[in-house]
Amino acid sequence: MFFSLRRVFAHIVRSGHLTLLEPGGKRFAFGDGTGDEVAIRVHDSRTAFRLVLDPDLAVGEAYMDGGLTVERGTIYDFLALVFSNAATVEPPAGVKFPLQLRVALRRLHQRNPVRLARRNVAHHYDIDGRIYELFLDRDRQYSCAYFESPDRSLEDAQQAKKRHLAAKLAIEPGMRVLDIGSGWGGLALYLAEACGAEVVGVTLSQEQHALSVQRAAQTGLSGRAAFRLMDYREIEGTFDRVVSVGMFEHVGIGHYREFFGKLQSLLAPDGAAVLHSICRSDGPNATSAWTKKYIFPGGYIPALSEIVPAIEKSGLYLTDIEVLRLHYARTLREWRQRFADHRDIARRLKDERFCRMWEFYLAASECAFRWSGMNNVQIQMCRHQHALPVTRDYMQREESRLRGQDAGRPRLKSVPGE
Repeated sequence: MFFSLRRVFAHIVRSGHLTLLEPGGKRFAFGDGTGDEVAIRVHDSRTAFRLVLDPDLAVGEAYMDGGLTVERGTIYDFLALVFSNAATVEPPAGVKFPLQLRVALRRLHQRNPVRLARRNVAHHYDIDGRIYELFLDRDRQYSCAYFESPDRSLEDAQQAKKRHLAAKLAIEPGMRVLDIGSGWGGLALYLAEACGAEVVGVTLSQEQHALSVQRAAQTGLSGRAAFRLMDYREIEGTFDRVVSVGMFEHVGIGHYREFFGKLQSLLAPDGAAVLHSICRSDGPNATSAWTKKYIFPGGYIPALSEIVPAIEKSGLYLTDIEVLRLHYARTLREWRQRFADHRDIARRLKDERFCRMWEFYLAASECAFRWSGMNNVQIQMCRHQHALPVTRDYMQREESRLRGQDAGRPRLKSVPGE
């Protein structure tokens, strides 16, 4: 089986310097020898068999369980070497079948009725809030940041992301705004404070909900920012604006028409909405088997060709699309490095296997955004053609106004009592 594994590496790794260490001291080199050496050890033939049969699932599991260790470099270095090479070659024929099977079954895997959606959300977001404190910015923005220039910090870029979204929403004081998938409350609180909106945020995470309510009370914004523990399908009422950031990836492809139909029914006649979501640029596919099992059960990253038809069928007008390409790769690099800096704390809170799981998650995600066609998209929608100005100048003016306003205001914090 090690022979088959060597053939896979020889097929994929054409540039760079990868060394495979096998039991018994055998060493095999792949690539053209350029760059720093990355050396991995595969400890047994069973792990080698699984890596050949289904690498999408097995690489992460082998790293978590110790069947694959990185002897020189880091797990990110290994994945970056493989991802960057794989982007230029066809995958080996043997690994295509598991992927094709997952594509065929993806609607079943993404079935997300309300009860199951709650359980899926709890799996990732209710693990322990202290873990997220280790690598997120202090506002706990857990989505793609917006780096206005290369030298911006993660904190600056997450603040800029909120401004960017607020400008596209064209909020006027007193407007009712719904935030679907409000996380730890940072965006909802920002829209209430900076834009004078009346905001309702909804989440299925108990930990996120509790902290959001606490933050609103701490900052004196409870009267303008309310948070509810509920599914988006349970929301009633009418809103001038709707925003959803980093939640659409949990909806599931079989529920897209349901999602946009609900969004359309919640918007006032002259209302507008902005969806901020990860998006794949290579067309419809399936969720990584490892990610589905360990990180985001029920989750799926859509292609634009899957989103836009559902918007059209809902009766909404698509009024603006912006693709943020490498902003999420930079965001994930910041998260990955911060997690590494606080790894000892994470190990004490959880265990070694958990740390390896999250190292792999953050490293593989960054690589996917750098080399595998993942990006981020912001889609603006309206109930009718006349709801917003016909040029994008209003976004730039509002973003500039908010930037000046933010410069003179202390930022909201994620931890009550700070």
